[in-house]
Amino acid sequence: MNSGQRPELLCMGEALVEFVRQDKPDGPECYKQGFGGDTSNTAIAAARQGCSTGYISAVGDDPFGQALLELWHRENVDTSRVELNKTAPTGIYFVDPDPQQRNFTYYRSGSAASLITPDSLDSDYIAGARILHISGISLAISKTARDSVKEAMSIARTNGVKISLDTNLRLKLWSLEEAQFHIDDAMKSVDIALPSYDDATELTGLADRDAIIDYYLDLGPSIVALKLGSEGCRLAFDGERFDVPAVPADAVDSTGAGDTFAGAFLARYIKSGDPLYAARHACAAASIAVSGFGAVDPIPDEKATIARLEIDAVGDEL
Repeated sequence: MNSGQRPELLCMGEALVEFVRQDKPDGPECYKQGFGGDTSNTAIAAARQGCSTGYISAVGDDPFGQALLELWHRENVDTSRVELNKTAPTGIYFVDPDPQQRNFTYYRSGSAASLITPDSLDSDYIAGARILHISGISLAISKTARDSVKEAMSIARTNGVKISLDTNLRLKLWSLEEAQFHIDDAMKSVDIALPSYDDATELTGLADRDAIIDYYLDLGPSIVALKLGSEGCRLAFDGERFDVPAVPADAVDSTGAGDTFAGAFLARYIKSGDPLYAARHACAAASIAVSGFGAVDPIPDEKATIARLEIDAVGDEL
């Protein structure tokens, strides 16, 4: 993407270099290098769906940071507002693949992204977007990063830019009490809430799906898509609720599936303005993402996602 253009979707947070354990029963344990980071995954997912996308973050001036910049360039994600920090490192994490849950080990303390500050933000860049997307991790990695996210949200609200929030609860980064306070506080300024059911039960203390949706609607969002993993999602907007089923998949690794859902949902919502179609599209994209290993490699493009939707529709008719 040309950096002179203003992306429709801006994502803000931390990207990481990823190492995924490979099964080799007869040899030494080894890892495949890839890329991750929830909001980076979302930006890439949206870009592959044809949405103009930009990223607000920082990386270290190291081989991992350069690799991330090259990744975003290949994926048409605008990096004109990604800082290059000469003294702090790029974060990394290790993945033990699992089709149903997260098994991550992080090395991200003191990373370049955690040192981002509000005075580094470009107000005009944010004001030119249609949606600003953040996550619980964006709020959790440090106080300065949290202050920066809140400032970006304030700029977005002032300029009529919608805000999307994926809860992405990581209790290795902060306490549950801190997460509850700051995520709820952010939700008061959010238009689109994309919580996962597992996160939401911990953050709200509720188990009933509609009660969780009510909880978030009462905080302020006008659209809530409660992600239900292999069951799809429950979507609420304009006083109505819809159960959007998952598209059947041979799941091998759930890493990045929720981020793929978010990117596909936001890209399709920007294009169509229809949350229900966006949710169906997002469920199809997520079903492809869980069929491969790692966060980025399995993320589908628009053509593959539409094909999966069409195959599923034909199956429903048989």
